[in-house]
Amino acid sequence: MADEAYRAVFLRVHPTGKMVLSLTTEPDGNEARYAQLVAAELGVPALDVKVVPADENRFGAGHGYNTSPSGGTGAAVVSATGKILAKARLLAGADLGTEADHLQWADGAFAGGGETRTIADVALYAHGSGALPPGVEGGLDAQTVYRD
Repeated sequence: MADEAYRAVFLRVHPTGKMVLSLTTEPDGNEARYAQLVAAELGVPALDVKVVPADENRFGAGHGYNTSPSGGTGAAVVSATGKILAKARLLAGADLGTEADHLQWADGAFAGGGETRTIADVALYAHGSGALPPGVEGGLDAQTVYRD
């Protein structure tokens, strides 16, 4: 039955730019690698990413998640960071007053119109320092549920 259960990762970017990556899976020795994946995708220092394996505070206990380590966790982390980047692009566009599609992502920042916004800048904006685009909720977080 455990092989049929789902696993999940949840990535939250706090207004400070610091991040928490919550996993349903037990520690597997790859936590530093998961932090590096987030760091590489979002252009932040790996030390700014706290990884919390078997995070019952986030996911609860006894809800049917598979807690055994998984080879698919890395791909799920990359998926969650992709969702963060997609939302961050919308928010950076709103903050810079430009179309999100016109922004370039490079060196850990969105650039457009001669200005840049890092993920930390966007996280602060997302948590209430700026007007949100229509249909976009505040905060900057993403979850990926997966099975492998």
